[in-house]
Amino acid sequence: MARYTGPVCRLCRRAGEKLYLKGDKCYTDKCPVDRRSYPPGQHGQGRRKLSEHALHLQEKQNLRRIYGVLERQFERYYEMAAKKKGVTGEILIQLLERRLDNVVFRLGFGSSRAQARQLVMHGHVAVNGRKVDVPSYLVRAGDVVSIREKSRELDLVQANVQAAQQRGVPGWLSLSPETMSGEVLQLPRRDQIDLDVQEHLVVEYYSR
Repeated sequence: MARYTGPVCRLCRRAGEKLYLKGDKCYTDKCPVDRRSYPPGQHGQGRRKLSEHALHLQEKQNLRRIYGVLERQFERYYEMAAKKKGVTGEILIQLLERRLDNVVFRLGFGSSRAQARQLVMHGHVAVNGRKVDVPSYLVRAGDVVSIREKSRELDLVQANVQAAQQRGVPGWLSLSPETMSGEVLQLPRRDQIDLDVQEHLVVEYYSR
């Protein structure tokens, strides 16, 4: 599966804001965005004025990078959202939120989406009791996402679950720490997704 493998902190610095791609490090004073709040590269500290197109592009890139999907795959999600009834931008974010790797992250089994993606790909995650190793699998309301029994003793997963209990989970999910499982109570609404993204700019980018 193709994915970005470069330094993710550079992506946050390029965006000029935290995209929370590095898990717990993003919440500490070691975060490069806090230490160097300018784009990477030798011209990073120069002034820059973004055009309207550049603003649209930047918002699209931010959303794509947050969920860790590549360009072609992101375009497919947009096409799916555009064909559905409703507000295209909100449907697009809903589709991205329904990705299995994102749900594993939201439930707290992974400290970041990248780590959650690895857990899925390595066969540690089950949906409705059956192993699913496809990060882009779209969950549905009523699905139960769990850590497989043989993987529940992993120190990494146990530490993440303990942290998740303190942090809490979104309202469209429920977490059962004892069984290391969570249920999709409903499809996520936009007001239940803590994402600082202006999705209408993404729609305008593709509508140009």
